[in-house]
Amino acid sequence: MCGIAGILDLRGSGSPDRATLGTMIQQLQHRGPDDYGYYTDESIGLAHARLSIIDIEGGHQPIHDGQQDIWIVFNGEIFNYIELREQLLRDGVSFYTHSDTEVIVQLYKKHGLDFVHYLNGQFAIALWDKPAERLLLVRDRVGIDPLFFYREADQLYFASEIKSIIPCMKSSPSLNTRALDQLLSFWSPVSPETLFNHVYEVPPGKITLVEKGEIKHIAYWEWQYPEDNRDNYRQGSEEELAEQLHDKMVAATKIRLRSDVPVAAYLSGGLDSSALVSIIHHHGNVPLRTFSIGFEDKKLDESSYQQQLIDHLGADHSGLLCSAEDISDNFKKTIWHTESTILRTAPTPMMMLSGLVHENKYKVVLTGEGADEVFGGYDIFKEGKIRRFWAQNRDSNFRPLLLKRLYPYLDISKSNSRAYLEAFFGIGLDHPDLAYFAHMPRWDTTARLKAFYSDTMKADLNTDALEAMMASLPADIDRYHPFNQSQYIEARSLMARYLLCSQGDRMLMANSVEGRFPFLDHNVIEFANSLHPNLKMKVLNEKYLLKKAMQRYVPGEIIRRHKQPYRAPDIPAFFHDHTPDYVNELLSETSLNETGVFDAGKTAILLRKIKAGRATGYKDNMAFMAILSTQMWHHLFIKNFNSSSDYFRACKIN
Repeated sequence: MCGIAGILDLRGSGSPDRATLGTMIQQLQHRGPDDYGYYTDESIGLAHARLSIIDIEGGHQPIHDGQQDIWIVFNGEIFNYIELREQLLRDGVSFYTHSDTEVIVQLYKKHGLDFVHYLNGQFAIALWDKPAERLLLVRDRVGIDPLFFYREADQLYFASEIKSIIPCMKSSPSLNTRALDQLLSFWSPVSPETLFNHVYEVPPGKITLVEKGEIKHIAYWEWQYPEDNRDNYRQGSEEELAEQLHDKMVAATKIRLRSDVPVAAYLSGGLDSSALVSIIHHHGNVPLRTFSIGFEDKKLDESSYQQQLIDHLGADHSGLLCSAEDISDNFKKTIWHTESTILRTAPTPMMMLSGLVHENKYKVVLTGEGADEVFGGYDIFKEGKIRRFWAQNRDSNFRPLLLKRLYPYLDISKSNSRAYLEAFFGIGLDHPDLAYFAHMPRWDTTARLKAFYSDTMKADLNTDALEAMMASLPADIDRYHPFNQSQYIEARSLMARYLLCSQGDRMLMANSVEGRFPFLDHNVIEFANSLHPNLKMKVLNEKYLLKKAMQRYVPGEIIRRHKQPYRAPDIPAFFHDHTPDYVNELLSETSLNETGVFDAGKTAILLRKIKAGRATGYKDNMAFMAILSTQMWHHLFIKNFNSSSDYFRACKIN
């Protein structure tokens, strides 16, 4: 991947300043340390920071067509560029590079806005059509590669990361309290909002078209499911469908091994990464190089399962053992790259892991992200099924106890089990027909963090987070099966705005490593979306068809193991023998009052509870992480942006 940035003068009255472009792209040096490139004319300036993976010698950007009418800067990969290029050559098109970027230019010239339908890849594209005086900002279907824009009077600024845009702002950046309030319900703002006022993302699956001073969004792809009628789903026996899925996963994986540099893979020890690594081993025709992370805390560690597959396949493997101190030592850098509040420390070990990949001189890794959203692997989908079953008979004592099978580690005695389950999982049981029914317990629990808001924050909010989420859902979502409704919301909210950002692209590119995601190949997604939900979750057996398709490769113990979500130490990461000074500084009364988001008195009570060893619950962990990360975000981006930027560049964090 790379970093892109640019400036469009909406009046077309003056060439954007080259020095400003330079400042913007320098903020993205971690995304593209190999090369820089620029283009300017009377209306636009484009800048590119390159991570060289395809056509290392000839793929310098910006790239143009033969007449130099079309110019492009591009972040990502077009995996089917070879086939597209061959077809264009047969059509008489000539090329001056062997890069996938030039293929995009020629596809646009041939197909106009429809060019994007031909792309199999992950991408953030800025394409300038000089004769038409129009700019296209294009984001891949599911939101793997980030892209943001900001308008200041008659200037439009856009970039891969918001830190690239901040130096162009006429006034200091400020917190979008509406977006933070949404994040503290759904774990991320509702698209296209960001935590920065007036800075927006280009939504996944959309083209942001800027023409004649106007900005509009054009949807070209969406997560779609059949209307809930058995005849509308893909037909075939389980064996036939499993074979079709196998073939699609092999194709999606093999095409993502295309590279002019070596490619590695992440191995977590779960089904998804084990299946992926096994496909590479059996079909990839490349050396099998894997990387994984483990934890000193054995409750979080999956090293034994990782080792089982390493031994099974004979992989060349490197592992990283993460301690609590490692997380607190790297937390500041994590927030610099996420550019967001986070509710878990999970991104930090992922950033450390990409650092290990970089140290071993790899630029590309394949990872298993997306499998749970595409094939229904999360416990939230199981919860939804059980809770809907419970909702059919609210007075049943048996039905809610099925949740104990889902979470056997919950300490629920017979005397309080019904009350405990009712308190957490009982929310919304009167409305099982709501599209977001499965998400209600999690959203409600997260929203309880708002009890820590300061009076100033409460007074500043004048919108409802749930209304914003509802408005973002498709008008026909009610025609989907309830399971697919839950999948849609998970894919569009948590995956696109949190996992692919805070645990995906940002933590990889922090160390100049590109991640590739075979489970998010749109051909795989569209196949999975066409399946009846019972093939994704059979009773409570998650990812049923995927397991059936992969059982030829993956050891039975890994296929059958209870799903263990990826987690990292939260509160314990910051309170140990060497608690970092920034914790007390950022959570001091002075600092909290200056930021104005969280109540200093309530935060002090939480800190006393933590230091007394009594803060062990889910809510306490999330509250602490929300407050600390928001304070760190404010410190880095609002209060001290220039010095923060200088600090990270001086540390050579890439």
